Amino acid sequence: MKFLIIASSVPSILNFRGKLMVALQGAGFEIHIAAPEFSQHKDELEKLHSLRYQVHDIPMQRTGTNPSADAKTLVALYHLMRKIKPDYMMGYTIKPVIYGSLAAKIARVPHRFALITGLGYAFQGADEADYKKSNLQKVMHKLYSVALASTHKVFFQNPDDEALFKSMGILKPTAATKVVNGSGVDISEYSLQPLPTINDQLQPKFLLIARLLGDKGLREYAQAARLIKAKYPQAQFDLVGSIDSNPSAISQKELDNWLSTGLFNYWGSVKDVKPAITASSIYVLPSYREGTPRSVLEAMAMGRPIITTDAPGCRETVIDGYNGYLVPVKAVDELAAAMERFILNPELIVQMGSASRQLVEDKFDVHTVNQIMLNEMNVL
Repeated sequence: MKFLIIASSVPSILNFRGKLMVALQGAGFEIHIAAPEFSQHKDELEKLHSLRYQVHDIPMQRTGTNPSADAKTLVALYHLMRKIKPDYMMGYTIKPVIYGSLAAKIARVPHRFALITGLGYAFQGADEADYKKSNLQKVMHKLYSVALASTHKVFFQNPDDEALFKSMGILKPTAATKVVNGSGVDISEYSLQPLPTINDQLQPKFLLIARLLGDKGLREYAQAARLIKAKYPQAQFDLVGSIDSNPSAISQKELDNWLSTGLFNYWGSVKDVKPAITASSIYVLPSYREGTPRSVLEAMAMGRPIITTDAPGCRETVIDGYNGYLVPVKAVDELAAAMERFILNPELIVQMGSASRQLVEDKFDVHTVNQIMLNEMNVL
């Protein structure tokens, strides 16, 4: 039996689907992975080969909207499926979901699944009362609708995304769907870590890890940091991530301005986020919308309280006042106020950090999440 996973980013394969592939291999599957530009990620490629996974390089522009390029992706995936004849396939992120599902239908792959890990630019503004689709969004929504109609089940990482797809008519109300608790996190790999102190005093060290996009709440994080540092100069704000090609990306000039004023301690892009989380005491993600943010789960597993938005995907990770605080989207003053609570009441960092770890163990263990997916795909 062969299982084909389709991705748009090589680094995401092991980071986000690694434990799922181990479980599938343990269930007797031969694992095939289709993604673009394997040659640019030699470390990941070597690791995938060492795990006896078969990789297939396909042409795919992760963020482009060129119809000709996307057609090449669809054709390449179809020919790949005709060649390897997978029994199961699953795509995640927008282009693997759309073109992988369409190709699998045409190639008559027996079992077809899609994993919606977040909505991104194609659904920007969809929650607003005066929402008007751009022409590009209309096209993407139609492609989603056609593609997902060809799958046997669609997995979502939060109930809001599932409800939105059905309310917008992208999925029929009777479509087979399942909500899972994000991608999960390996609680043994992301273990509880001591909080940073100086002279036995807890330090207010905030951290955000994300692609540097406006809709991740980067500008709100920067504005709140300015407010806090004006009152509490000892507060530190760390940032991990790199400039992205997404339409909502922060510009290099804007990032340079933040760094030149000493607003952030900038780590750049890192392969291992654990040192950055270990160095922090509070994790912040003021995102406008997520699937279920993996970085938040990792910080929770390592015992960090969370400040995030009361937005789809984000709100699933925090019980307000228990393991952190939920603030409205784009609400800088409320975000700064939540930060200030931890500075004024450092005992909350310990209490809520411990609660974060417990919540991850109860709800977001990657092995539990994957078991649910395997059961839903009937592969066990």
